[in-house]
Amino acid sequence: MNLASPRSLFFLAFLACAAMLGSGFYLQYVIGLEPCPLCILQRIFFAGAGLFALIAALHGRGRRAYSLLILLSSLAGAGTAGRQIWLQTLPADQLPACLPPLDYMMQTMPYADVLWTMFHGSADCAEVNWTLLSLSIPEWSLLAFVAFSLFALIQFFRRG
Repeated sequence: MNLASPRSLFFLAFLACAAMLGSGFYLQYVIGLEPCPLCILQRIFFAGAGLFALIAALHGRGRRAYSLLILLSSLAGAGTAGRQIWLQTLPADQLPACLPPLDYMMQTMPYADVLWTMFHGSADCAEVNWTLLSLSIPEWSLLAFVAFSLFALIQFFRRG
């Protein structure tokens, strides 16, 4: 199989998404960082992009449709990461109130309200608990989502 074939590239994109998810789970379960609601949403968008990339790699057809799905998932993830970065720049007195745990919200609130509350973010989302090369987790996520978006656009407009 040609390394630059669309199927190979989609599989590499899947592996990159899996690595991003693995990093998040490592930070949660080994390092002990609890994900905020926006972090959880970013994981969902990484999983979506990765799932579409894996299906595209296995299916071998519909490159443009799968590229569009990866692009949509990546753009939604980039928006979520951007929102979290914005929350991290706010002064403490302008931050939204902290949220109850996600499992409690799922039991007591309608799903639409839970999603809206998660997208809105909270003061928990503004904490910077970990950095790598002076970039926080949402900044790394934003870079990854931009890279996945560019990948999806290149695959969408690629000939052949």
